[in-house]
Amino acid sequence: MPKHGKNFRKAVEACDVQERYSVEDAVSKSLGASFAKFDETVDVALRLGVDPKYSDQMVRGAVTLPHGLGKTVRVAVFCKGEKQAEAKAAGADVVGAEDLVARIKEGWLEFDAAVATPDVMALVGQIGRVLGPRGLMPNAKTGSVTFDVAKAVNELKAGRVDFKVDKAGVLHAPLGKVSFGPEKVLGNLKALLEAVNRLKPSAAKGNYMLSMAVSTTMGPGLKVDMTQVKKFLEG
Repeated sequence: MPKHGKNFRKAVEACDVQERYSVEDAVSKSLGASFAKFDETVDVALRLGVDPKYSDQMVRGAVTLPHGLGKTVRVAVFCKGEKQAEAKAAGADVVGAEDLVARIKEGWLEFDAAVATPDVMALVGQIGRVLGPRGLMPNAKTGSVTFDVAKAVNELKAGRVDFKVDKAGVLHAPLGKVSFGPEKVLGNLKALLEAVNRLKPSAAKGNYMLSMAVSTTMGPGLKVDMTQVKKFLEG
C-alpha cells in the first residue's frame, strides 16, 4: 500500500472523507485542504447513470466556464485560406494545414487544444492516433470542428472545457484554481452541471447523476450529498 505524505494526512484529518457534504461545503473544505506550494487545480468527478458502451448513452460535450480555468490555453487551428487570418486575429497560437500536420508527425505537440475547419478533417485524420489519446483531436460534438474558428478560439481561450464520460460512466473536469476562491469555483461547477444535465441521454433510465466528489490536485476527494445538487442548481 502506498503511503501518503504528512501534508496529505493532515488534510484528511481536517475533514471527513467519508462524510457527504453539501456542494458548497465540499468545495469550501476542498479548497481549505489544499497544501501544495503551487496553485492547485480544483477538479470534479461525476458518476452518471449511463452505460457509455452504448452509443445512445454516451455523454460528451463542452462548456465555457464563466470564470475560466486560470491558465493560458495554447490553441492550434487546422485551416486553409482566409480562415488562417481569422484564426490568427482571434488569438490562435499556431495555424496551418499540411505544414502543421507535418510538424506534429515529427513530434511537435506544444498546444493544449485544437480546432479544425470541416474541409481539412481528412488531413487532420492522418494524425488522429497522435491527437486522440491526448484529448487533442477536434470533434464536431464539442464545437472544435467548425468554420467559425474565431468563436472556437475565443471560447477555448476563455476557459472552455471539453468533457466525456469514461468507460465506467465517470466524467472528470477541471473547475479552475484554488486561488479562485469558493464563489468562482462554485460558479464554474454550476455551469458544468447545467451543461451535463442538458445532455442527459433519453436512453438513460433512473437517476442520472449518481455521485460526485471534489478535490484539488494534491488533496483528498470530498463526497457530495447528491440530494443537495438540485437545490444548488436552482439557487
